[in-house]
Amino acid sequence: MTATEKVHFWQQQITDWEATGLSGNAYCKQQSLIYHQFVYWRQKLTSVEDYPKPAPASTGFTRVVSAPSVGNADADGLTVSLPGGVSITGLHAGNIELLGAVLRQL
Repeated sequence: MTATEKVHFWQQQITDWEATGLSGNAYCKQQSLIYHQFVYWRQKLTSVEDYPKPAPASTGFTRVVSAPSVGNADADGLTVSLPGGVSITGLHAGNIELLGAVLRQL
């Protein structure tokens, strides 16, 4: 049997199996098929494109970019720039919890 013939054979077997409502194992016994070959071809012929890909999980992290300091930036503390042009400035160890509170509200 050629590779193309095998593909057509197993596509037909899987289509027929789906119409029976039997378990894969019961169908294979009824049709005198080897179950592990049935499972292999079922997985091989079930295209991953048939199912939507899950969206990448959000990690809760964001990219941090170091900007060149202008003037005496260290005295001003940390500045966080958010999308849309919003910036939070003057952050330091004493008020970093405030940043968390602000970001949770956004």
